[in-house]
Amino acid sequence: MHRPRVAFQGRPGAYSHLACRAVSPGHEPHPCDDFEDAFDAVERGVAELAVLPVENSRAGRVAEIHRLLPVRPLHVIGEHYQPVRHQLLGLPGATLEGLRRVRSHPQALAQCRVYLRERGLTPDAATDTAGAAGEILALGDPSIGAIASALAGELHGLLTLDDDVADAPDNTTRFLVMSRDALLPPREGDPVITSCVFRVRNLPAALYKALGGFATNGVNLVKLESYQLEGFQWTRFAVDMLGHPDDAPVARALEELRYFCEEFRVLGAYRAHPFRGLDAEAG
Repeated sequence: MHRPRVAFQGRPGAYSHLACRAVSPGHEPHPCDDFEDAFDAVERGVAELAVLPVENSRAGRVAEIHRLLPVRPLHVIGEHYQPVRHQLLGLPGATLEGLRRVRSHPQALAQCRVYLRERGLTPDAATDTAGAAGEILALGDPSIGAIASALAGELHGLLTLDDDVADAPDNTTRFLVMSRDALLPPREGDPVITSCVFRVRNLPAALYKALGGFATNGVNLVKLESYQLEGFQWTRFAVDMLGHPDDAPVARALEELRYFCEEFRVLGAYRAHPFRGLDAEAG
């Protein structure tokens, strides 16, 4: 019998792997080399779900995911906030004093920038955190360490030279749960987040007009982020709002947004993760 799969970017032991285990413990984790491969796995039916990082409390948004969300046909059906506990890993016999370079994903290195700088350790970018753990094992150089999860260290037989090395003790990554099919939650119950993307021309008052419907309809925007993809004539925006798309105020606000912008798309609606601290009345 086929066990359903959940795709993630990285190798076994990556933080995305840990997020998959938390979100879908009944699914078999399906590692992918990059984010495009994770999207492809779900689109082709190799995996039923993908769990993909969208932003980190310390390092900000994951730019590649924001590039792919508007153009790939998957739907957001959930979110997950994963605490990130970076470990400084080394080869058996290595010491913290003997380290000179540290490998990890650029996001992880950014989250430990102050720690590395204060200790004179040179950051060395790798494709993912768990992959960095495997790479230092293959290199066999005790002066090169890796920043990754405790699970990655365990899988590769590495030592933990220092615990919780992120600059912020509350370091957290937000993941989106993606599916081929849209799955709207019931309107009743816990708060719902609706996510969409759109773009507007860089003209005076363009964003003001696009977002005016949220103010007039009393819809709370919990995230608004801009980014460039195609030169400087257009700006793209990612929006998370509090409310169900079938709620009358949200529906009216989305209709007004659609009128004033280009390439509007609702990515999905899903239950707000408890990490947000919202109560049922907020939804």
